[in-house]
Amino acid sequence: MSIATQDLYSLGLTDHDRLNKELGGGIPPGSIVLVEGDYGAGKSAMSQRFTYGLCEEGHSVTMLSTELTVGSFLDQMHSLSYDMVDHLLQENCLFLHADIGDTNTLTGGDEEEGDRKELLKRLMEAEVMWGTDVIIIDTFDSILRNDPKFEALVRQNEERQAALEIIGFFRDVISRGKVIVLTVDPSTLDEEAIGPFRSIADVFLELEMVEVGNDVRRQISVKRFAGMGEQVGDSIGYSVRSGTGIVIESRSVA
Repeated sequence: MSIATQDLYSLGLTDHDRLNKELGGGIPPGSIVLVEGDYGAGKSAMSQRFTYGLCEEGHSVTMLSTELTVGSFLDQMHSLSYDMVDHLLQENCLFLHADIGDTNTLTGGDEEEGDRKELLKRLMEAEVMWGTDVIIIDTFDSILRNDPKFEALVRQNEERQAALEIIGFFRDVISRGKVIVLTVDPSTLDEEAIGPFRSIADVFLELEMVEVGNDVRRQISVKRFAGMGEQVGDSIGYSVRSGTGIVIESRSVA
């Protein structure tokens, strides 16, 4: 059953691209959105498109990046023609850089866990970031992989237990009508670790790169979309273009 589109968080930019229309008019309030994709699939570009479009529609957004500083974030947004300077100055957007350290893999080396940051705990205790309408975490798997408590439970094959605390916190946040968007590279996490997040996601989008002849085409595969407005297709072709941003592709098969 669909809901009225005016109740959705519109992704805007209707004159710029067709992303909002292809996704049924926006994201339902009170949703967890999981955006999966391998390295290079366009997760960051998609999260940046969400951020800009939501701000343009008057929604407040927290953007937490594990990769970009505020300077590189602004540079990248500018390269996509998503001008965020005014939104940051007017506090429509809160940009945060997550300092997760140097490692990008689960390690069990000699590093003292007491000296490492409990990232998930700090994430949940950072009250200011949860005050906006929409909270986007890009990339969430980096936080999971570098959190010593989560890592320790993974080593004990207790991935699902490790996920329960943060999932409970997310559910409490969205119960207030907010939206949480998580981008994840599934190749970096065990199936047991990512499975609980897939299960609780109200909207589950998989960004894929498909080889067609000599071309590599990108598509959004819609795995789940609870509370959609207008009808949402199963597959949405798109590209990322410098100076333009996300472009929805119209493709025909000869």
